[in-house]
Amino acid sequence: MTAATTAQLAFDGSGIDGSLFTSVTDFARDTKWLNTPTEVWTNLGLGVFAVLMVMGWWNARRRGTEVMTVALAAPVAVVTAFAAAEVVKKIVAEARPCRSMPHAYLVDSCPAPSDYAFPSGHTTVAAATVAALFLLDRRLSAIAAVFAVVEGFSRVYVGDHYPHDVLGSAILALPVAYLTSLALRRWATPLVVALNSGALRPLLTAEPRTAAQHAR
Repeated sequence: MTAATTAQLAFDGSGIDGSLFTSVTDFARDTKWLNTPTEVWTNLGLGVFAVLMVMGWWNARRRGTEVMTVALAAPVAVVTAFAAAEVVKKIVAEARPCRSMPHAYLVDSCPAPSDYAFPSGHTTVAAATVAALFLLDRRLSAIAAVFAVVEGFSRVYVGDHYPHDVLGSAILALPVAYLTSLALRRWATPLVVALNSGALRPLLTAEPRTAAQHAR
């Protein structure tokens, strides 16, 4: 199938909230000084969510095995949500705004026709991190939520996604990541308990080994 054929078969989502999309991209056209920082953030900003998960893991070392299990489950939950989003993306096959609305002001370059718009993968990662951290550390989850809003807005600002792509990502990612973390907290805690007595113990707890543990 050629790129042109793929583009023709893709769903046109501009009829849902195309006017809101152009309102945001018009704002981007009027704030060109913000274009480059936002374009850089929209990709590299995902590293913030990785840092927040690392912080959650580090703090969990002092909070017990169950909390550590939730910390280790966080990246798994995010990957699970992202995988679910990719499946939905292939099913919906919504054309990117740059193809449905080529005359809109676009900061970012147009991706390949087979790189569909709904839902937003970047926003999925951001929202999933919020949900995964919610069971671990509410403060870190709140910080992630602020950055997730910025990430979602940036996806529309640079012209890569419609607002409904961003909203759909959150609706999908939040429950998937939360339920994944919840399930792993229940099922994987015994595994973390077992690993806690082996060579990986320094990564799982900040508590020193007792004499009895050294004797084993």
